Amino acid sequence: MARPREFDEHDVVAKATDLFWCRGYHATSVRDLGAGLGLRQSSLYRTFGDKRALFLRALDHYRATESAQAEELLNAPGPSLRVLREWLLWMVGHEPGRGCLVVNTATELGAADPGVQERTEAAFEVTRRTLASLLRRGVADGDLPAALDVDGAVELLFTAVLGLRVRERAGHDPRRLAEAIDFTLRTLAA
Repeated sequence: MARPREFDEHDVVAKATDLFWCRGYHATSVRDLGAGLGLRQSSLYRTFGDKRALFLRALDHYRATESAQAEELLNAPGPSLRVLREWLLWMVGHEPGRGCLVVNTATELGAADPGVQERTEAAFEVTRRTLASLLRRGVADGDLPAALDVDGAVELLFTAVLGLRVRERAGHDPRRLAEAIDFTLRTLAA
């Protein structure tokens, strides 16, 4: 007869998310996961299958929590440029030195793993769609120029976001990141 689980699976996934977020996929060994989660390797394998399966669950957890919070901030009421600025500043100040798990994963694993790529691209698409919605709202409200190329602006902002997340993880001065954010927003509003 199998022994009942002595751990909360959701809690384990949340802790694994934190480990992968801090260290990355390749630098986090199964031994590290066992030690960090307080589980034997056999329990990890029995519950999650393997490291990759746990990592995919961690990515899903991150998207359901951190990414959902970012999307909520972008959907906040108020002038679009203010909302956008607050969101960008939140992104580079929310978890200093950690970057974004999705961006970190995309830079570490690229297109090497279709399951990972599917998740990172889905997260990126949510960001693009939410940015487009915010920019269209800004044009409609008169916060942004009526002639703004929204699709082009989304790609510019999305590229800026990825760069900001990488720079934040690399430990760049938050004031310089704020300057880059403000310059980008002035460019959009011009």
